[in-house]
Amino acid sequence: MSPLLLGSAIFVLTYVLIASEKIDKMIAALAGGLVMILVGIVSQEEAFEHIDFNVIFLLAGMMILAGIIRKTGVFGWLAIRAARLAGGEPYRILVVLCVITAVASALLDNVTTVVLVGPITLFLAARLGLSPVPFLIGEILASNIGGAATLIGDPPNILIGSAANLDFVAFLSNMLPVSVICLVLFLIAARWMFSGYFAVDPKLRDALLDLDEREMITHPELLRKSLIVLGLTLAGFLFHGILHLEPATIALVGAVALMLVAREDPAEVLQEVEWPTLFFFIGLFMLVAGVIEVGLIEVLAEGAVALTGGDTAATAMLLLWLSGILSGVVDNIPYTATMIPVVQQLSEGQDSDVLWWSLALGADLGGNATIIGASANVILVNLAAREGHPIGFWQFLRYGLLVTVGSLLVSTVYIWLRYLQ
Repeated sequence: MSPLLLGSAIFVLTYVLIASEKIDKMIAALAGGLVMILVGIVSQEEAFEHIDFNVIFLLAGMMILAGIIRKTGVFGWLAIRAARLAGGEPYRILVVLCVITAVASALLDNVTTVVLVGPITLFLAARLGLSPVPFLIGEILASNIGGAATLIGDPPNILIGSAANLDFVAFLSNMLPVSVICLVLFLIAARWMFSGYFAVDPKLRDALLDLDEREMITHPELLRKSLIVLGLTLAGFLFHGILHLEPATIALVGAVALMLVAREDPAEVLQEVEWPTLFFFIGLFMLVAGVIEVGLIEVLAEGAVALTGGDTAATAMLLLWLSGILSGVVDNIPYTATMIPVVQQLSEGQDSDVLWWSLALGADLGGNATIIGASANVILVNLAAREGHPIGFWQFLRYGLLVTVGSLLVSTVYIWLRYLQ
């Protein structure tokens, strides 16, 4: 069997195991990645080179920060404030949390945002006697939509910005309008999508609104130190380009600094890290390394784009939808890294900007399709499972695929009207 067929078969089998939920998805991803090495599709060195440690250590650093901050009770404080802003109504709470998530994802990044928003959501759902599942799914979808708006909001944008020499302002002016439209349409549709989850006991709602949020703060001194370190860390994310530091380094510096000033026990702190999430990503990166090395993604992309005959409009539309589909199957970070050279080649003799925006929108919004489509998805799904509220592959797909298709349709109209007329 040729390496292309063998690598493709291993990838498909691993994906089927993840989707079937017969075994834990972390074990499935790690097994798939290791089989790629064992059968010689990639060497250990090649597989490890494809592991994006910027993502791994960014997640680890933010998980440590969130774990320490959780001890202060500030997430409960924020939850009560959000509930009061929404009048205690579940749908309004969903809207408030999703808007906060989308805006924060654009200004920071969607990975950092979901790590911080997740605990607030779990607190609110528990107090209202509701399942946190619709709120967490809504936040996942909002994080990827909001993260698409800026250069730093979603990891694929950082890769594209670097390759195409597109700055923060360029992303903001080109990506923000379509992100806002997609978010508004999603929030309108959410009332119908999650309608069966919004029945709340009035007594529980009133009890939540009667809480004094100030009483939720259990460690004021730790909160003060945490907010200072978190503020400096978030500032580091905003100015990481000027500082010439990767987000992972900034996150780890923040985590170590907070452990030092708060005098936290490292063994206790590390218990808060979602290790299954981190090892799932490691396995997934190794698995994708195999299909990249055998050229599967490049063959699919170049073969599909060849159908357009070099026409800019057709290429842009095909690239948008191809990226949206493949980013839902393959994590959008390695997918984008693989497609950048393809787009650079396609850009010769064409209007390159529209192709880059098509790639960005497809990769960012396509990440909403499945639970493994983007980093934020995996984090919140694993957080829900850890708290006893598992979100299945097919359960998420019902919502994610609907929002992804709708977002891509909006993006199709947007690209056509703005760049191709």
